Amino acid sequence: MTNPLLFLLAVLTLVAIPGPNHLYITARSVSEGRRAGIASALGVETGTVVHIAAAAAGLSAVIAASATAFSFLRYAGAAYLVFLAYRTFRGRHEASELELEPRPLRRVYLDGVLVNVLNPKVVLFFLAFLPQFVDQDAGAVPLQFVVLGLVTALFGLASDIVYAVAAGSIGSWLRSRPVFQRRQRYATGLIYLGLGAAAVFAGPSSRRS
Repeated sequence: MTNPLLFLLAVLTLVAIPGPNHLYITARSVSEGRRAGIASALGVETGTVVHIAAAAAGLSAVIAASATAFSFLRYAGAAYLVFLAYRTFRGRHEASELELEPRPLRRVYLDGVLVNVLNPKVVLFFLAFLPQFVDQDAGAVPLQFVVLGLVTALFGLASDIVYAVAAGSIGSWLRSRPVFQRRQRYATGLIYLGLGAAAVFAGPSSRRS
C-alpha cells in the first residue's frame, strides 16, 4: 500500500460527504426507526464487501468494460429502487395513515445489500479510487484491494451508523406528529424514486456513496 496516511485522509473525506447511501439510510431510519436505519447501514456495507471481492477478483473491471453488463447492473439497481418506492406507496393504502408498519429487520438488511450491490457507481468507485493506493511493486495486488476496501467499508459503516442514529432520533420526534405520519410514505417513496433516477444516469465518478 502506498501513502497510507493519504489514503486514510481521502477515505475520511469521502465518507464525511453525504451521498446516495446516506440519503437511503436516512430515509429508512426516519420512516421506520433507528433499528431499521442501522440494519440498512449494515446491509449497504455488506454490499460493499461484495464489491470488494469483485474488484479483487477482477470482475468489476469486466463489468465496467462491458457496456451490456454495466447497463444491466444500472437498470437492475434503478428497477429495485423503483420497486421499493412502489412498495412504500402501496403500504400507505395497506395500513391506516397513523400506523407505521415497520418491516422485519432481515428484510430491511437485505434491501440494503441489494441497493448497494446493484449500484454501478460503487463498481466505478473501486476501479477509480483504490488503484491509486495500490503498490504494484509490493505484489499481492488482490490482497491490497481487499485490505483497502475493507478499511473503506469500516469507515463507511461508521459514517452510515451516525446518519442512521441521528435520523432515527429525528424520526422518533417526527413520527409523533400526525401530519408527518400522513406524508412520510410519500416523502420516502419519492426519495427512492430519485435514487433510482440517479442510478439510471450513473457514470464515472470518484464518489462511493
